[in-house]
Amino acid sequence: MNTGLKNAIKPLKIFIAEDDVWYGELLQHHLSANPDNEVQRFVNGKELLKELYLQPDVITLDYTLPDIMGDELLKRIKQEIPHCQVIVVSGQENISTAVDILKVGAYDYIVKNDETKERLWNSINNIRKNVTLQNELQELKQQISGKYHRNNLLIGSCDAMQHVYRLIDKGTMTQILVSISGETGTGKELVAKAIHYNSSRAKSPFNAINVAAIPHDLLESELFGYEKGAFTGANTRRTGKFEDANGGTLFLDEIGEMPVSMQAKLLRVLQEKEITRLGSSEVIPVDVRIIVASNKNLGEETAKGNFREDLYYRLLGLPINLPPLCQRGNDILILAKHFLDSFCLENKFPRKSLTSEAKDKLMFYRYPGNVRELKAVIELAAVMADGTQITPIDITFTATKTPADLLDQDLSLAEYDTRIIRHYLNRFDHNVIEVAKRLDIGKSTIYRMIKEGKT
Repeated sequence: MNTGLKNAIKPLKIFIAEDDVWYGELLQHHLSANPDNEVQRFVNGKELLKELYLQPDVITLDYTLPDIMGDELLKRIKQEIPHCQVIVVSGQENISTAVDILKVGAYDYIVKNDETKERLWNSINNIRKNVTLQNELQELKQQISGKYHRNNLLIGSCDAMQHVYRLIDKGTMTQILVSISGETGTGKELVAKAIHYNSSRAKSPFNAINVAAIPHDLLESELFGYEKGAFTGANTRRTGKFEDANGGTLFLDEIGEMPVSMQAKLLRVLQEKEITRLGSSEVIPVDVRIIVASNKNLGEETAKGNFREDLYYRLLGLPINLPPLCQRGNDILILAKHFLDSFCLENKFPRKSLTSEAKDKLMFYRYPGNVRELKAVIELAAVMADGTQITPIDITFTATKTPADLLDQDLSLAEYDTRIIRHYLNRFDHNVIEVAKRLDIGKSTIYRMIKEGKT
């Protein structure tokens, strides 16, 4: 049990409805022996009903109160506060009465005798366990909701990412199918999670499947499930990803790798909202939101005949394109600091920082692996650094950067100028006079860029 959950333990609010004053005081004294119980006593049903707004967790109810019969009072309680557990305490030993009371929704039926106190104590303790579990579950859901809040998943402030954030917000407000595109490592699954966990489906499952990672002959059984005996090795029934995600979201990553034969079956599921397990003729309705992602251009794949045209148009939905990291400017340093702080915290390292030269080196690299590669580079640098500062020598790239790579980037002339000047400043130890001489530009230009924080 996670004892760190702040709401896991709280007082249990108990109401006692008993017209026999002596017996009511006896029950109140008995239950108050546990300091975690807040006990309040009433002598009739009307007084009890007036205080239901206080939301008790448990009510012990005398079946024969003078003003309202127990069955009627029980129905009123369950209508107004359905979560409240009602324990009927009665002098009647009639079995049919007990059955009727339990059918109406009572948690327990206890006859007044020598064992009443012990049975009541046990019932209260069982209810407490259930309430504690519910509180912990609610706290976990709140933590998960916070963990997957868009601001905690996606980091960056460049214009392209601001546009992505706006689209994510639109995606959370409706059930529209979302198609996410972008290079490998740009964070497509994070976008899918941000949409799901901030939508009306947040309390339901989020299931993800990488289509490219599943052999073609197994993909159908993974998605739709199968019955026992459907094929060799199918020893038991198994539900598929669609059924497992019912009520929630199914994220189909690398959808462009799906074989054409499966594309037709996926199209039918999207249209009919029902699936059939392998080896069965039973049609099973499913309520699943679909989010797809691809690092391929599905329009081009459709033109080549690798992707069904009807499925392509069905999947368009709300398109979200994630920019490559090399086009996100200063987001590189924002992400680098985030990854560095997180890694140091997780590994109990002293806090480390990047030198200006290290930042220059990070900014000048293209990142073919995008955000995923930057994270790996920063974590390795944190390990390699001897002190609390990360220098260029601690940063290792697996790919080499060529002038052609630089020119492939979609940058403005001013951005190219900034990167070139930054590179030369790093190369000549920030000697402005030497850099101005090498590039044949005025010193004031370089000083101005430094003052504006561009280098």
